[in-house]
Amino acid sequence: MIQYKGAIILGVLAGAAAGILLAPEKGSLTRDNLKREAKDIKDKLSKDFKEVKDDLSKTAKSGKNTFKKEMKDVASRTSHKTEQAIMFLEKQLAILKEKNKSFQTTS
Repeated sequence: MIQYKGAIILGVLAGAAAGILLAPEKGSLTRDNLKREAKDIKDKLSKDFKEVKDDLSKTAKSGKNTFKKEMKDVASRTSHKTEQAIMFLEKQLAILKEKNKSFQTTS
């Protein structure tokens, strides 16, 4: 999209240059036309840069939202794996307690 905007701007500038060279008008009219065309070019550039800025902002926001969602998914999976590890350790602890009881003597 940016490439097309660059081509449009280049076309506008080339048209303005051709208009100046071929204009059979008085100098004051040519200057007025140049001012108007320069303002039009400035407005077009401002609009195009705003569109690019908005596109970049949308892309960044989308990436940020995707990152947040993926982090939530990772946190959830990690929590489940942690729970599984805790359950495994609790079972192993219960087994060790039973084995330890066999070594204890009652007095």
